[in-house]
Amino acid sequence: MSNNILITGAAGFIGANFAEFFVEKHPEYNVIVLDKLTYAGNLNNLKKVMDKITFIKGDICDYEFIKDLFNKYQINGVIHFAAESHVDNSIKNPFIFTQTNVIGTHTLLEVAKQVWKEGSKNKFVHISTDEVYGTLGENGYFTEETLINPNSPYSASKASSDLIARAYFETFKMNVTITNCSNNYGPYQHNEKLIPHMIKLAMNNEKLPVYGDGKNIRDWLYVEDHCEAIDLVFHNGKSGQRYNIGRT
Repeated sequence: MSNNILITGAAGFIGANFAEFFVEKHPEYNVIVLDKLTYAGNLNNLKKVMDKITFIKGDICDYEFIKDLFNKYQINGVIHFAAESHVDNSIKNPFIFTQTNVIGTHTLLEVAKQVWKEGSKNKFVHISTDEVYGTLGENGYFTEETLINPNSPYSASKASSDLIARAYFETFKMNVTITNCSNNYGPYQHNEKLIPHMIKLAMNNEKLPVYGDGKNIRDWLYVEDHCEAIDLVFHNGKSGQRYNIGRT
């Protein structure tokens, strides 16, 4: 049986780091990268591994295109990063987030269900965020049993995609796992994100903005640590489970 793995959204920040990590660690896989190349996707992020992957430009919301891709490359594993992810943008243009994060994820799951058939052991890992849990109080931490309580159009769209992924496990017995990570930082991160944005402002001697009252506490995870965790979930995760990924 071939090992043809589809990684969606791998021209973006976390996806590109994962593609680089994965092809170096697992040369036994044929890696197909799918990315729409929106403003957040950059082929330069993949230059180190471009000769080791098959890159396809396309939209995860296009059902017929995705079905043709699954059949052409005999996809038997999916690691799904592709998403709109900037909270401020979700407030300005929320429908785009529903379209990509909800409809796009549903399209991938439905095609995988149709192509793989019920009872297949092929794996689908859905990459999500801890923002689906909402706001944490002064003490404590999120667990896999924390209630979903999103506070922005972005987190609501990701929570919705999580629930669709879970439904495909429960209803169609697909081998689906979900990961929810905390904030990432590292190479290839878009300059709209907090850490690169703050660094850019500081280097230009510009005023640093403060979110809210400045008392928010965030957990920060180096992106390669996140990649290692996703690799572990892909190879050893239990079907139907949600795995929170954060700094210990």
